[in-house]
Amino acid sequence: MSTLSLAPAFTATPRARSTVRLTRRGRLAVFLTSLFLVLGVAFMLAGGAVGTGEAGQPAPTEIVQVAPGDTLWGIASELATDGDVRSVMSEIERLNALESAGLSAGQKLRVPVVSD
Repeated sequence: MSTLSLAPAFTATPRARSTVRLTRRGRLAVFLTSLFLVLGVAFMLAGGAVGTGEAGQPAPTEIVQVAPGDTLWGIASELATDGDVRSVMSEIERLNALESAGLSAGQKLRVPVVSD
């Protein structure tokens, strides 16, 4: 009777454990360093999204005093040469930082200049 012996092709050797272990302070330092690195790259990339160094031209406006009974719609309809009253109303609201369309008599409004 003959015997057959096989040599294993792969022998599992125990892996050596790393001697480097991070403490809580070390993990915090690695995290903060990574965070600052990511933020630094983000700020460098965001710096390219800058507008021009020149100031823009302000929109030409004039001052109108609100009379008793005037409404924002009425003032805007007098100014809207193209018939688009809503866009003129929103422009007046934007120029004067109005939160609503309510006006009071004697109030001064900055309105866009009408170009004929």
